[in-house]
Amino acid sequence: MVTVGIVGNGPREYIPSLRNYQERVDVWIGADRGALTILENNLRPTFAAGDFDSITGTEKMRVEKNAESFLEYPVDKDESDLEIALWKAFDLNPDCIFLFGVTGGRLDHAMVNIQLLHQMIKRNIRGVMVDKQNHLELAEPGKHSIIHSNEFPNISFLPFTPEIKGLTLSGFYYPLTDETVSWGSTLCISNKLLSKNGTFSFEEGILLVIKSRDAETDAIPR
Repeated sequence: MVTVGIVGNGPREYIPSLRNYQERVDVWIGADRGALTILENNLRPTFAAGDFDSITGTEKMRVEKNAESFLEYPVDKDESDLEIALWKAFDLNPDCIFLFGVTGGRLDHAMVNIQLLHQMIKRNIRGVMVDKQNHLELAEPGKHSIIHSNEFPNISFLPFTPEIKGLTLSGFYYPLTDETVSWGSTLCISNKLLSKNGTFSFEEGILLVIKSRDAETDAIPR
């Protein structure tokens, strides 16, 4: 099994300590400034990819010197630096991809980055977006187990497609049985597990599962 960690160019204050994930990630890929962030966490990027227009010449030299493979692209291109890094990750046939540094800042960037999770699920790759307050991934129809996390105790279920049919939540403070949930519904926001684990299931659609914590709860170790 291969797990890839991609670090984007999002605001540093949103990025958790990458050292906490080093035992779970086999290959690190830095998209533009994300490669520098990897180095600042005392890790080495296997690939550094992008146009590198968001770092200084000195920083770029540091990345080029320390990355195992340095892939520079022109500023004028059709893909974002993050998408280029993602396609590089696909070449490795991973089982899971963690995305860091892809939230915060510009809303258009954050929204399209969430949509990139669909590129992964189409390839049967588990895609997980993580920042200091949130843990996001997509789920396809079926029955799924979910485990309580002290770091991210709140759990929300949002339709990624226009409708989710047959949604059932078991082991939650607010249970649900065979419900249809559509875009714009707040029915499944901010739920919690009653114990260490629970299940959710649904019949049609693609579901965005978000585990989160409030800003004042500083549960992630530095």
